[in-house]
Amino acid sequence: MHHAYILLGTNLGDRLLYLQQATTYITQQIGEVWAASSIYKTAAWGFTEQPSFYNQVLVVKTDVAPENLMQQLLDIETQLGRIRSIKFGPRTIDIDILLIDNLVNQSAILQLPHPALPQRKFALMPLAEVAPNLFHPVEKKTISQLLQVCTDTLNVQKITPTAS
Repeated sequence: MHHAYILLGTNLGDRLLYLQQATTYITQQIGEVWAASSIYKTAAWGFTEQPSFYNQVLVVKTDVAPENLMQQLLDIETQLGRIRSIKFGPRTIDIDILLIDNLVNQSAILQLPHPALPQRKFALMPLAEVAPNLFHPVEKKTISQLLQVCTDTLNVQKITPTAS
């Protein structure tokens, strides 16, 4: 069994519903969600002329092999209407694998740990909420330590599930 740390993001339509649907599909198709962070509202990163994102981290216990897991997550994105037209552009759902256990992997479909994780506060904050002492196998720091030294200045706010 693997513990996969998965980041969900959405900035189109009913963002709370997309997060909920992605979690449901992940539970049905991939494995048990052991933990879910709060939902965080984040200013758009990269392509900034778009609505803010809602982000959430899930900890999923799964026996799916890492590269197959990535393919299944891409399939879930498609099921939820994800269209890839603008890099870093608006999307109904974005699903990224941040870490799987302490695996390091470099392939065409999957890089572990996620290469941009240390530079993205919108991923580190919810991850630190559910796994503050998780060790990053490349940076050799805990997630809490990475968050403390992260230089990302984007506004990331914890919200309640009833926020819009």
